[in-house]
Amino acid sequence: MARKKGRDVSGWLIIDKPAGITSTSVVNKVRWALGAKKAGHAGTLDPAATGVLAVALGEATKTVPYITDADKCYRFQVRLGAATNTDDAEGEVIETSDKRPSDDDIRAALPQFVGDIMQVPPQFSAVKVDGERAYALARKGEEMELAARPLWVESLELVSRVDVDTVELEMVCGKGGYVRSIARDLGQVLGCLGHVLWLRREWSGPFEAAQGISLETLDELAKTPELDARVQPLEIGLADLPELKCTPEGAVRLRNGNPGMVLASACEYGDEAWVSYEGVPLAVGTYKAGELHPSRVFNL
Repeated sequence: MARKKGRDVSGWLIIDKPAGITSTSVVNKVRWALGAKKAGHAGTLDPAATGVLAVALGEATKTVPYITDADKCYRFQVRLGAATNTDDAEGEVIETSDKRPSDDDIRAALPQFVGDIMQVPPQFSAVKVDGERAYALARKGEEMELAARPLWVESLELVSRVDVDTVELEMVCGKGGYVRSIARDLGQVLGCLGHVLWLRREWSGPFEAAQGISLETLDELAKTPELDARVQPLEIGLADLPELKCTPEGAVRLRNGNPGMVLASACEYGDEAWVSYEGVPLAVGTYKAGELHPSRVFNL
């Protein structure tokens, strides 16, 4: 089999994604700009959405699940008075309402969407139904009964009432949250209907949109040392896990995928952690009785 062409670049490049481009297209642009052999992203943003898209390169792709599982913050506007078939402004209006809730009505409704909630994904979503993506079936005009999924919502707050028809909200949630579903369900609870006008992911785990570079900057810096310098270390993706140091002998064993001895730590038996040797990340795995049992080994 032919080897993939490209450089062995490992780390994270944070993009402030504009509207109108898919997350996959952004990853392809990053891979081209860095000449990287391997790249992937940690959490899809809809084409119309903007904000932080964390692109993992090389060995950092092994840490993607830790960013995907991390909390995320979304700022978004909801247009009241109309439901659309996509639950956002891209779709067709399917129902309207003249009712408009007060700010107090909205604030009173928000706690229903905080904590452990069950959420039905939008009809136009990447959820699989009998092996097909829901959006592909929705485009054919098929209506589906999508199963509700659990979601952890840390907070949902009213930021401002832009006008009588528009509210701006901010949500911090866990993995798998659909902002469009929040807008749709809030509109139903309030009796006025609603859909997302725009949404922006402000941060995802340790990565912030403010740190991100634009696609224009990506194009300008493509194939230059300046762009290489923007790549953040792989271990930033492991910020939620404790770091362990290992012995020289432990490093050899870990590099070969075997349990390796680590230095004294505050970790308890069964804790997940990552281990480094002389400042270089070696592996992530489970701490057991003075050793790390690796689940992923980094070839840096």
